[in-house]
Amino acid sequence: MLVVYDDASDQRSFSLDETSSADNSPDGAGLSLDTANESVPYMGQRFPTHDSAYEFYSEFAKRCGFSIRRHRTEGKEGVGKGLTRRYFVCHRAGNTPAKAANQSKPQRNRKSSRCGCQAYMRISKVMEPGVLEWRVTGFLNRHNHGLLEPNQVRFLPAYRTISDADRSRILMFAKTGISVQQMMRLMELEKCVEPGYLPFTEKDVRNLLQSFRKIDPEDETVDLLRMCRSIKEKDPDFKFEYTVDSSNRLENIAWSYASSVQSYEVFGDAVVFDTTHRLTAFDLPLGLWVGINNYGMPCFFGCVLLREESSRSYSWALKVFLGFMNGKAPATILTDQNMCLKEAIDLEMLTTKHALCIWMIVAKFPSWFNAVLGERYNEWKAEFFRLYNLELVEDFELGWRDMVNSFGLHTNRHIINLFTFRSLWALPYLRSHFFAGLTATSQSKSINSFIQRFLSAQTRLAHFVEQGTSSVDFKDQRGEQQTMQQNLQNISLKTGAPMESHASSVFTPFAFSKLQEQLVMAAHYASFQMEDGGFLVRHHTKAEGGRKVYWSPRDGVITCSCHLFEFSGILCRHSLRVLSTGNCFQIPELYLPVRWRRISTSSSLKSRNSNSPDDHAERVQLLQSMVSSLVTESSKSKERLDIATEQVSALLSRIREQPISSPGMREITPPAIERIV
Repeated sequence: MLVVYDDASDQRSFSLDETSSADNSPDGAGLSLDTANESVPYMGQRFPTHDSAYEFYSEFAKRCGFSIRRHRTEGKEGVGKGLTRRYFVCHRAGNTPAKAANQSKPQRNRKSSRCGCQAYMRISKVMEPGVLEWRVTGFLNRHNHGLLEPNQVRFLPAYRTISDADRSRILMFAKTGISVQQMMRLMELEKCVEPGYLPFTEKDVRNLLQSFRKIDPEDETVDLLRMCRSIKEKDPDFKFEYTVDSSNRLENIAWSYASSVQSYEVFGDAVVFDTTHRLTAFDLPLGLWVGINNYGMPCFFGCVLLREESSRSYSWALKVFLGFMNGKAPATILTDQNMCLKEAIDLEMLTTKHALCIWMIVAKFPSWFNAVLGERYNEWKAEFFRLYNLELVEDFELGWRDMVNSFGLHTNRHIINLFTFRSLWALPYLRSHFFAGLTATSQSKSINSFIQRFLSAQTRLAHFVEQGTSSVDFKDQRGEQQTMQQNLQNISLKTGAPMESHASSVFTPFAFSKLQEQLVMAAHYASFQMEDGGFLVRHHTKAEGGRKVYWSPRDGVITCSCHLFEFSGILCRHSLRVLSTGNCFQIPELYLPVRWRRISTSSSLKSRNSNSPDDHAERVQLLQSMVSSLVTESSKSKERLDIATEQVSALLSRIREQPISSPGMREITPPAIERIV
C-alpha cells in the first residue's frame, strides 16, 4: 500500500492507530459531543467526496476552537488514482523537526505551534454497486492543548482568507500610498464590521502586497545607494550608512539630512522612534526618528530601512543614529512594544530613558479588546485612561487590580503584558522624566500626520529618499510660516500677573499657552508653610492632601512633588503659586528652557555648533529674544510696523559694514530680522 504525507515532517512526528474506530470515541477538551447531532462527526458518516468530508470536519473544528490540515493519503496506485483512505488532523498535530542551521541565511527562530495533538478524523472509500462514497472510519477529538474561543479561532491561518474583491481593493489602496493599517480601517468601515473582525490580518495584507511586487529588489537597492551618493555630492552634510550581507546585497541603510541633525541639537532631548510602519510596496521594516520643536511642530531626525526586525538590526540602527547626531543620545526615547528594540536600546543607549508610546498602544486596543469586552469596551477604555493619568503609583496599582476584577480580565494576555511593562508607559512611573509633551494626544496626531506625508513616496526606494529631502524642506518652509504666524498673533494675557507678561516675551506661543494654563489654575490654590521650610499647596476647596513645593530664592531653585517641570519643561501651578506668594515677579531663568524659547532654530544651532565662548552664545540668545519681542510689538499696528521696518533697515546696513567674523567666532545670521525686512 502506498502512503503519501501532505507534510513530510508528519511521517516522523505523528502516528495513528490504523485500527482506530469506534473505540476512539469523541472525548475532548471540555466539549460535549452528541454523535446523533449531524454537525458532529460520527462513525459511519457518509460523504460523496473526500473534499466534502474535509469541509465538514473543518467547519466542526472552527466551532470547537481549532483548525485542521490534511495529514496523509493511502492508496494502491498513487494519489488520485487508487485512493482508498485519507486522514485529517488537528493543526497542532505532530512535532516540527529541528532545521539544520544555515550560516548564510538569517534564522527566524519562530516557535512552532505543533505539540503532538492526536485529534483526527479518518475517512475510507467504499465501493457499492452504482455508488462511490466516503465513510468516517476513525474519529478522535481528544486534544492535548487548550481550544480557542470563537473570537480567537478566526485568527488561525486556515480561516483567514482574502477574497478576489478584497484583493483588488487592497491593490488599489496600495497604489495610493496609504499604510496597511489605514487599509484595514477603511475596509472595516466599508464592510461595517468592528475593528479586528475582517477575515484577514495586517500580516496577510503585507504578504499579499509582497507577492505582487514586480520590481527587482537588487536593482532597487543599487538605485537607492546611487541616490544617496548623489545627494551626498550635492550636500556634504547629508549623512547615510549601510551594511551588506555575505552576498554583497544591501542589508540595512539609514540616513539623515543636514537640517535634521541641526534640529536634533536643540530638540533631540525627547525622541519618538516609530518602527510600526513598512514601505507597502516592498514590505520593508521602516524606522523613523521624530521629535517636536519649540513651536510644537514635528521635527524629522532620521530614517532607517531594515531587512529584518532583530536586536542585531536595531542595535546597528541606534549606533548609526547616534553617529549622525555626533554621539548625543536623547534623554528619553519612545517606541512601540518591541522586545528586540528594547534590548537594543538597553545596550546602545545606557543613559536614555526608554518608554512606550501610549498612542501606539492605544491604537491596538480595538483589535485586542473590542471582541473580548463587547458593549463594555468604551467603559473599560475610559477607566484605562483614568488610571493612566493618575499621579501616584500606589493609586494606579490598586485601581488596576480593581479594573481587572470588574471586567473579568484576569487571564487576558494583553492585560497581563500591559501590567508587566507598566513602568514603561503609565504616567505615574514616568512623571520625573522629560517627554516634551510627546505623550499628548494632540502631539500624536500631529506626528502621525507628518509621518504619513513623509511615507507618501512609495513607488521606488530611491525616490523615497529623494522625496524625503523635499518633504523635510517642505516641512521646514511650512514650519517657518507657522512660526511667523504664531509670533505675529496677539497673545491674550489672562491673569495680569507680571510673571505671565514676562513668560509671554520669552516663550513661544505654544509653550506660553501651556504655562498660562498653569498660571490661571494657580490662582485657585492655597499654600501653607511647613516646618521643614517647604510649602504644602492644594486646591482651595480641599482640606487634605496637596503637593510639596521647596523653593530656594537665593539659588533660584524650586521643586514640586508633581514633577510637571521635569516631565514637560513647564512650571506647575503649585510652584507658580509659591513663587507668587514669595513676591517673585519673573519666572526664574532656570525654568525658561531654551527648547521652549522664542529663538530662531537655525541661529541657535549655529551658535551651539561654533567654537564661541559661552557668553557669546548667551548674548546671541538674548538678541534673538529681543527680536522676537520686536516682531510681536511691531505687529500690533501699522504705525509700529512702519517704524520698526525703517529702523531695522538702517540697523542692518550698519551691521553689514562690520567684519563678519572674529577669532574663535563663526558667523551667526539673525533670520528673524531679515524676514522683517
